[in-house]
Amino acid sequence: MDKVKLRSTIAAARAAIPEEDRHAASVEIRESLLDRPWVQMAGLVACYWSAGTEPATHGLVFALWKHGATVILPVLRPDDDLDWAVYDGPDTLAPGRFGIMEPVDTRRGVDAIRTAALVIVPALAVGRSTGVRLGRGGGSYDRTLARVGPNVPTVALLHEGELLDDIPAEPHDRPVRYAALPSGIVQVGTRRPAE
Repeated sequence: MDKVKLRSTIAAARAAIPEEDRHAASVEIRESLLDRPWVQMAGLVACYWSAGTEPATHGLVFALWKHGATVILPVLRPDDDLDWAVYDGPDTLAPGRFGIMEPVDTRRGVDAIRTAALVIVPALAVGRSTGVRLGRGGGSYDRTLARVGPNVPTVALLHEGELLDDIPAEPHDRPVRYAALPSGIVQVGTRRPAE
């Protein structure tokens, strides 16, 4: 299945999940992540402010911040690359491009991601064997993941059924190391994608 069709199929499946089930799944993902030592010890966490039918990150971002982590959230630049700014509570966000909430703090630049100890990214699906994530097609997070150090945990948040055997990969695709689902956190990417 090609990426366009796969995106459409997953988007339709997400839209069919009842709101209360999406909320419960997001709580399970949040609690599972917060239980991991490598999450608890991360001083600087790059995350994102979820929108629509994505697994919700609002509670996760707030919990990380309340537990003392510095949380940076993306700010979409005109070239579709991601700048970063510090989250300092729910009152420090404003709608950005496409209405997605972004921090109003000083922009830290695209390279701010290089100092993160944990990177949490959105995905529509992840390939179990390669760790390749299926995004929305803009390439913003592939550029971001290319800047992340090889030993930094990278985690994509998914609904059940979105961890697939494989994802069509292109040379610019960057894998993640973990997929976080309501049922738990799975290490992915034991096989590198074909170049």
